[in-house]
Amino acid sequence: VLLQASGGGSVQAGGCLSLSCAASGSDLRIMDMGWYRQAPGKQRELVARITSGGATKYADSVRGRATISRDNAKKSVYLQMNSLKPEDTAVYYCQVDIDILGSVGGYWGRGTQVTVSS
Repeated sequence: VLLQASGGGSVQAGGCLSLSCAASGSDLRIMDMGWYRQAPGKQRELVARITSGGATKYADSVRGRATISRDNAKKSVYLQMNSLKPEDTAVYYCQVDIDILGSVGGYWGRGTQVTVSS
């Protein structure tokens, strides 16, 4: 299984970003998908998750500023954030729960840096 993330980069405060992450591999049944982030010196934290049925969950810190979505045909998950703040600076990781022939595991993408400057 390969999770390929893209997007991110440097953004000014008040700006927006879009992240995407696509899973590839054989015999994959994509289940829940999500985005996490880890700022320097801090633990990795949930940003947003979306179930296979489309139910979403957001961290309080991003609720109202973030939108998570998915495209099941493309095995992809997306994150759009607006009104970015310097405290949104972190490495963002996609995480996907995948059923491979009856065996369920959690997989992580490599991470993409997002830097928000004031």
